[in-house]
Amino acid sequence: MEDILSKVIDVAVQKFAVEYAEIRAQKLFKTMLTLKEERVEAAKQGIENGVALRVLVNGAWGFASVGTLDAETLISAVSDACRMAKAASSRLRKPIKLAKAEAVEDKVSMKFGKDPSKISIEEKINTTLSMSKTILGYDSRIKSCTIDYLDLTGTTWFMNNEGTCIEQDKLYVWSRLLATATKAGIFTFSREEIGSTAGYEVFDVETPEIVGERVAKRAVEQLDAKPAKGGTFPAVLGPNVVGVFVHEAFGHLAEADLTLSGSILLDKLGKKIASKLVTFYDDGTIEGAFGSFEYDDEGVPTEKTLLVKDGVIVGLMHNRETAKKFGVEPTGNARAEDFRFEPIIRMRNTVMEPKDHSFEELVEDVKFGYYFKSFRGGEANLDGTFQVGIQEAYEIVNGEVGAPIRNASISGNTVGTLMKIDAVGKDFELNPGRCGKGQTAFVCDGGPHIRVKEVLVGGSA
Repeated sequence: MEDILSKVIDVAVQKFAVEYAEIRAQKLFKTMLTLKEERVEAAKQGIENGVALRVLVNGAWGFASVGTLDAETLISAVSDACRMAKAASSRLRKPIKLAKAEAVEDKVSMKFGKDPSKISIEEKINTTLSMSKTILGYDSRIKSCTIDYLDLTGTTWFMNNEGTCIEQDKLYVWSRLLATATKAGIFTFSREEIGSTAGYEVFDVETPEIVGERVAKRAVEQLDAKPAKGGTFPAVLGPNVVGVFVHEAFGHLAEADLTLSGSILLDKLGKKIASKLVTFYDDGTIEGAFGSFEYDDEGVPTEKTLLVKDGVIVGLMHNRETAKKFGVEPTGNARAEDFRFEPIIRMRNTVMEPKDHSFEELVEDVKFGYYFKSFRGGEANLDGTFQVGIQEAYEIVNGEVGAPIRNASISGNTVGTLMKIDAVGKDFELNPGRCGKGQTAFVCDGGPHIRVKEVLVGGSA
């Protein structure tokens, strides 16, 4: 494989005099399943081979991708990419330049137990079917259930004209469970995600029965919950909600390409944007985490990137292009979903650092407020406004967790909310997921329980 990739790089350099050329190749085995109400609605399994080629000519990018490893086709594709870049360069206002990256030669092998590619499609269907049966059989008020499953195993290669040559093993196992329940016109929703880079044995721990019952129980318990009161209240956020808040409300704003596109963080580097209790980082080195890897899709080693330290924003997530613009080192955040996409800046494992409060201490000073335990979904805008839907929540009354509530959400301004964090727990939890930004990336997010002095709660008046 290295000989083929090297030959293509040589063509780009010698024939088209590129400033920079890189090539990513993949040989991956992939399974995708979707079950609805115990019926298999979609099933796909097979090999996905492909190559992505990216070149920098006269300060402009050119990109091409092909679903083959044939050398002649790749040479034709890199020629197309070079011509594309040359044509685009005539319309550039400012040439693209890249931060320096050390040349690397490495082979990254993974150790895992149960290789998903060795598990039969029948067994995978049976696993997801067991999840579905557990959910639907839990209570007659459960009305729908959707199970998505994905696994990905194989090898990727990266090579550029600067001397970097990397071969990496890949392994991901992921599943998402969605359930709804109804009673007397009340509708509730429950979701859960499983993610592993260890192997198919994740289902020996998160068994279909355990995770299925957890999803179903949450949906059913919310049927008897009362609606949240709308207004501004103190709140304790669980690690699941903290994680999605860090990811959605802050993390995307700290991706340097979006920062340059107008996020509120652009003029706040080095400034206080949060309570002194707040420290955030994006870390690709956490062993076994769903967003961890050795090298990004520009061949840059991953790292622990400090974003906020004691309330002050101290860094952003970069690829080589934005790192050059900011005059810093690339952070290893360039990621592409597969060979069909160009790498862009993506989060890895984005978390809040724990402190020293117990859960009881977080709750005890709240006369009336809410404990938001698990999120339903979230979104944020470049102006810093955000909204997070909550799927599991409880009242806090006189320092005690009380009755469950349903259909709650929290919203506000990221900086304003970060300033109101007045206590941070000593626990820590990571949650796997998939993030969309025009293309999909496997990520983790999380942190400890935290307390916010006040947050805008959506509910009934």
